[in-house]
Amino acid sequence: MTSGLWQHWVLPGIWITIQLTVYSAALASVVAFGVGMARTHRSRVVRFLAGFYTEIFRGTSALVLMFWIFFVMPNLFGWALVPMWAAVLALGLSYGAYGAEIVRGALNAVSPAQREAGIALNFTPWQQMKLIRLPQAIPEMIPPFSNLLVELLKGTALVSLLGVGDVSFAAYLVRLATQESAQIYALSLVIYFVIAFLLTRGMRALERKTKAGLGLQPVAAGGAK
Repeated sequence: MTSGLWQHWVLPGIWITIQLTVYSAALASVVAFGVGMARTHRSRVVRFLAGFYTEIFRGTSALVLMFWIFFVMPNLFGWALVPMWAAVLALGLSYGAYGAEIVRGALNAVSPAQREAGIALNFTPWQQMKLIRLPQAIPEMIPPFSNLLVELLKGTALVSLLGVGDVSFAAYLVRLATQESAQIYALSLVIYFVIAFLLTRGMRALERKTKAGLGLQPVAAGGAK
């Protein structure tokens, strides 16, 4: 593969894949925490609406949703998103629904005694969530969130079907230009692996930091934390 192909297609494709992952993960995080906390709300109506959202977006294809947002919404509402943002919206909504179940499960796993302590201290429901439940639940969310983030990274390859120049689309163009399938697709696998490896390492560091903040970090030899 020539340096020109690497410079003009592959490197920009890596950068677009990283942007897609970051933007989609940010949207998915907002959705996951909003819907996940709503799933534990005292109101049955709020719980029903949050559960309805979760079931809908977990049960639909992210690819079909991406096509619907990009091709159908302009005909229905008269406005359109560029392919990049259509992909971010579809991925964020889809993976956010999976993340919402992670949030719900972690919040429900907090000891009932902790919640009762918040009630005894006359905390409002929001204060209980902010000061008691979330700080204890977040460290438990990080490992499954790490797996979900890697799945989201791999899911960004779907955007190549909209013509977005990510790693997958760049690999397709290089293959057409060079007729070398094995080399470029092997390189694509390596690129995804490296990005995923860096993401998981970052999430592990975040997990250690949050657990240390709760005094859960294992004590190292010599008594130093």
